[in-house]
Amino acid sequence: MTLHTPQPPLSALRAVLGALENGAALSPPAAAALRGAERLLPAHPLAVHVLDEPGATLATARRTGWRFLIRSGHETAAAAEVVESPDGHTFSHFTAGPYLDSTLRALRQAGQLAIASRARHQPRLLSMPGHYATALWLHHPEPGPSVDLLIPLAPAPLGITAHRVYPAAELLALLARPLALGRS
Repeated sequence: MTLHTPQPPLSALRAVLGALENGAALSPPAAAALRGAERLLPAHPLAVHVLDEPGATLATARRTGWRFLIRSGHETAAAAEVVESPDGHTFSHFTAGPYLDSTLRALRQAGQLAIASRARHQPRLLSMPGHYATALWLHHPEPGPSVDLLIPLAPAPLGITAHRVYPAAELLALLARPLALGRS
């Protein structure tokens, strides 16, 4: 498998760079790690797709914007998200927390998969708010027998193993099943 990370639109990159230069954008608590940091650079751009309805298929996921991991030296300090707007892209927010390290780990996993396989995949970020879950989506851009893969980020929902590589249909089926609450 090879990873083909698409280049983000110029308007998305400009929106992130503008937010990094804007002191007001760095004031919310999620941006605390960025204040005072030297040489902040956007890295690892991932198109963000949202799967709105529980039980929906990947074909219904809609792209909402881009997420960039923000590097300070060799460390990942935060993530910045931009959303699609009529004028291109607009900065939305900075985030911090466990998804940063989990995203990097999933990207490393995807890189290892790429070395071991000949299939082409495009890394994307899949948000599934109805399941309180996010996954690295390894999308196969061409029709054929290859399958899309999902790597759930930590923390993952109950019954889902974070950082396990799932065929997309398998993970979506697991997320769609009702949990048996109160059973032993």
